[in-house]
Amino acid sequence: MKSAMKPHPTPGRASEQLTKEDCLEMFRQLYLARYFDVRLIKEKKRGRLRGTLYSSHNQEAIIVGSIFGLRPTDWISPVHRDMPMFFMKDMRAGWRNPDRMGMSIEEVCAQVWCKSGSPGRARDNWSHIGSLEKRIIHSTSMLAGTIPVAAGVVLADRLNGGDAVVLTFNGEGSTAQGIFHEAINYAAIHKLPVITVVENNQWAYGTPVQLEVPTEDVADRAKGYGIPGYIADGQDVFDVYDKVMEAVEYARSGKGPSIVECKTFRAYGHGDHDDDRAAKYRDPHEVEEGRLRDPLAICRRRLIEKSYLTADDAIRFMAEGKSSSEATTEDFPPEVVAYLDEGIRFALASPEPPAEEGGMWVFKESE
Repeated sequence: MKSAMKPHPTPGRASEQLTKEDCLEMFRQLYLARYFDVRLIKEKKRGRLRGTLYSSHNQEAIIVGSIFGLRPTDWISPVHRDMPMFFMKDMRAGWRNPDRMGMSIEEVCAQVWCKSGSPGRARDNWSHIGSLEKRIIHSTSMLAGTIPVAAGVVLADRLNGGDAVVLTFNGEGSTAQGIFHEAINYAAIHKLPVITVVENNQWAYGTPVQLEVPTEDVADRAKGYGIPGYIADGQDVFDVYDKVMEAVEYARSGKGPSIVECKTFRAYGHGDHDDDRAAKYRDPHEVEEGRLRDPLAICRRRLIEKSYLTADDAIRFMAEGKSSSEATTEDFPPEVVAYLDEGIRFALASPEPPAEEGGMWVFKESE
């Protein structure tokens, strides 16, 4: 993979410093992100879940690789296709650690099921949530609209003597918006530690990338602001990790923002409401080609090369290449299935918020 603008090099690849345990944990987290997607689709088909689902299938390497190396005090700003990120932030501190800097699986499942234990208190079923305490910037439907918010967050952090960085996530289509350029320009001028991760999955809803961006690489947009533009293989969790960690080091050292373009492919429609239409506006051969490089399969090969997987382990839990209807619980590690089961049981058993909460957060209540 090339870089749109050659950044200051760092000695070696960050992934070379990962331990065997780190690499296996990344693999487990890829499974977890995939199973979250598969399980929710199955739950909706069973009639136990309502609302629109935005699949991250085939884009899990971006979710895991980008946040795996962050410090707990760093900020993230996920969007609709990053739903697992809300509960996977700071997961290296322990999946069930109540003190880690990420939401719990129970909170996120309650959000999906619109129950009282959710951060959004049943106002919708997806990603319009955040946490000041956990350092997760609230998601909005206006992609790129959170980049100026992220710039303000880390500007305040710097003024308070902190050294946090922020990762913002956006689709490639959002880079055509004015707010994207205004925010990147501001961050570049003030050398703010804002890392904009562009999830280039080739489609902005129904618009193909060649009608969105006039350059071959979205990362070329970085040149106009004198900042690094990195390009990562969005299907390879280790390459995503390497490019993001290089950007993190650059930002944390006070040199300013960067753009990390992760080239990937959207496995399904924009949302499950778009799956039937997507089958008409996308060439079936293109979709088949886009799904061939499954992040799970690529990670598995790397772990085999490193001798981190035994011969028996290497052929277990073969979820790659399978759609949500084809995959079963047998295709995923038991600890992954058990973890999500806990969240879903909590959501199903939780009550709906009382009707009196309908006006909450609409107006400021008098003291």
